[in-house]
Amino acid sequence: MTDISLTHHQFDDCLWIRCEGRGCFVNSPVLKSVGDQYLSAGGKVIVVDLELCPGVDSTFMGTLAGLARKCMAAGGGIQVASPTPRTRAAMESLGLDMLMDIDPMGAFWEPDVETRRSVIGSSAAAQNSGMENLSELERTRHVLEAHNTLRSMSLKNNETFGYVCETLEEDLMRQTEQAD
Repeated sequence: MTDISLTHHQFDDCLWIRCEGRGCFVNSPVLKSVGDQYLSAGGKVIVVDLELCPGVDSTFMGTLAGLARKCMAAGGGIQVASPTPRTRAAMESLGLDMLMDIDPMGAFWEPDVETRRSVIGSSAAAQNSGMENLSELERTRHVLEAHNTLRSMSLKNNETFGYVCETLEEDLMRQTEQAD
């Protein structure tokens, strides 16, 4: 297994996504794709297990926030299991705790979390990334979408990610012009 992978398994009550290694821009397209497919099929609740994830970057967090909004619109939500204290602090500093439950007490999955982890470990195929499957244009769009989601969440985030989004928008325009 590589340093960065996502595994997933659909249980009766949720989609369980486990991140092994950093949650980052490299594997966030897989997170988005798997989550979107589940929601399109009528799913509502996603659990993102970060037990084996030492940290997350802003693209991963923006992708999570976008999925959380979609889950909420479907009448469900996202729950995050076992983030490191540093990851939890990063998520809370950007306001993700307003969109999802981070390590909720008494979560429906808590009594059988180890069983779920063993099921996903034995039955799920790892998806090691998603960025190499995307064109440069698609990668830029993905990263821009994630950061625009974060930017839209608060005035502080708008200030923090404004320059990043402007730079990505300029890159996107340049890439689009080159493609034409």
